[in-house]
Amino acid sequence: MNGPDEWDGRELPSSPGERPRIPSPRSAAEDHGPLPDAPPPPAPDDGFLPEAAAEPPAAPVILPAPAGAPPHRVLKSLLGAWALSACSAQETAAVEAHLTDCASCADEALRLREAVGLLHPADSLDLDPLLRSRVLEGCLGRRPARIPVPEWATPYDAEAAKLDALLRDMGEAEWRAPVRLRWFEGERPVERETTVAGVMGHLMAVDGLVATALGLTDPLGTAAPPGTPDPLVRTETFWRATDQERSPVATHAPWRDQSSALIRQVSFAGTRVAELAVPYGDFRLPLRDAFLDRAFECWVHAGDIAEAVDYPYEPPAAAHLHQLVDLAARLLPSALAGRRRAGLAAPPQRLVEAGAPGRTLHLEVEGNGGGHWYIPLDSPAALGAPEHTVAHIALDSAEFCQLAAGHISPEEAAAGQLGERDAIRDVLFATASLSRL
Repeated sequence: MNGPDEWDGRELPSSPGERPRIPSPRSAAEDHGPLPDAPPPPAPDDGFLPEAAAEPPAAPVILPAPAGAPPHRVLKSLLGAWALSACSAQETAAVEAHLTDCASCADEALRLREAVGLLHPADSLDLDPLLRSRVLEGCLGRRPARIPVPEWATPYDAEAAKLDALLRDMGEAEWRAPVRLRWFEGERPVERETTVAGVMGHLMAVDGLVATALGLTDPLGTAAPPGTPDPLVRTETFWRATDQERSPVATHAPWRDQSSALIRQVSFAGTRVAELAVPYGDFRLPLRDAFLDRAFECWVHAGDIAEAVDYPYEPPAAAHLHQLVDLAARLLPSALAGRRRAGLAAPPQRLVEAGAPGRTLHLEVEGNGGGHWYIPLDSPAALGAPEHTVAHIALDSAEFCQLAAGHISPEEAAAGQLGERDAIRDVLFATASLSRL
């Protein structure tokens, strides 16, 4: 027996006894470069080609890029515009065809598309009507004004600025848009149709009552009616005196200048003018209340204009709205007494001395600017007291203001009511009677 290393000479028939040589290791095919692509598998026989026509598949042919395709650097520079959908149809097709072959550009395109999703949507170009008030408040908080506007004049200042901003955005055709003015007389609502320019003329004519009380020029000039000033008469006079041939926009600048002059005058005059009497026909208001009245009417008629031109309009700030609601609540006892004198309200149930508590209606105004007021029912000089409450009315602040402006009737007011029905009805109608042209 031979050992494992011994050769027996029987393996090779050619040369017995010759020990075979072990061949040296051969290099792998991969060591000489990449392997050629494997040919694609033959197409399945679908029965339409004869078997004799079947041939081995040819090697794949790599077609060159189309002659008209932009180069890589151009397509890469278009990725930003493509992500923003700002490319033309031809550019979009070229970029998207390129993204299927170029991995680096495909990754960059994906990052750009994600970045586009983080961009904020386009904001409205319309300015916030409260922007001026907020800017002034911030400035005055940092550096108080040397001559501040009195607190009771700030609602008028803010509402005039809001209305001025609305008018700046309107064209001449919108100034001719029809506007319905609504108020309440006696037991029924009243309407009057005018234009945006007519509304501004009305505001300027009635603001002139405050202007003349402060020694400023009357906007009616020599056309001002003689005798006791009356808002309705002054408005009719201004409308008749207005030149029908001139542009309706011409009313804007005089009204804005008059509003600025009013604020400037009371700011320089200080607190001593707050109790100056302003005549309103058959009644008078202290100057501080007259400014609140003008702020209320400015807001109400600005809403009329905004409705006519289909423009959104915001209510006053909560602090200003509270002052306006408070003015209406304080005027209710006198309005109720006036309706009694005209035979439109039930007579008082008993006489009450001035300053003494009497029958009271609890007026609750909910929402922004709301609060609680106790309205004396038997005499404007009586004192409203919670312990003498005989009726309770609850209204939303916006609805209460609409009722005081004569835009809704007392029957339409969605008020929570509890207690004496006659007292509730009389106060609701007295609130509507605060409105006027």
